[in-house]
Amino acid sequence: MSTKVETKTRELCEAIIEELQTSGIKQRIDTFLADATTRGAYESLMSKGQALQEKQQNGQELEPAEISSFEADRDALLKNPVASGFLDAQEEMHDLQKLVKKNVAKTIELGRIPTSDELSEGSCGSGCGCHGH
Repeated sequence: MSTKVETKTRELCEAIIEELQTSGIKQRIDTFLADATTRGAYESLMSKGQALQEKQQNGQELEPAEISSFEADRDALLKNPVASGFLDAQEEMHDLQKLVKKNVAKTIELGRIPTSDELSEGSCGSGCGCHGH
């Protein structure tokens, strides 16, 4: 890789770090990580959701009580400002990653800087993981 690409990549990474700081994404994630109670509730909800999904994928019927229990836990978690701040921060990070990946993929694909119209059409390249979202 050329030194110029390495330098510009580093500058991009520095800009991303600055964005994470100034937008409060990093602070919201750090606040969540420092809150053991909220983090535990989040992890419990994710485990419960995974178990329900596996049960459904295995052709087992979900019981109304387990669905309502999951929904109650989810609603309680979403009312927690630390958890909702974390979830919003995760979404913002995903959007930032998608933006960077799409711009880089389109630039490589086209061999030039893409226009905003070109960026708004189609996918952001193969293997990006954001197809269909």
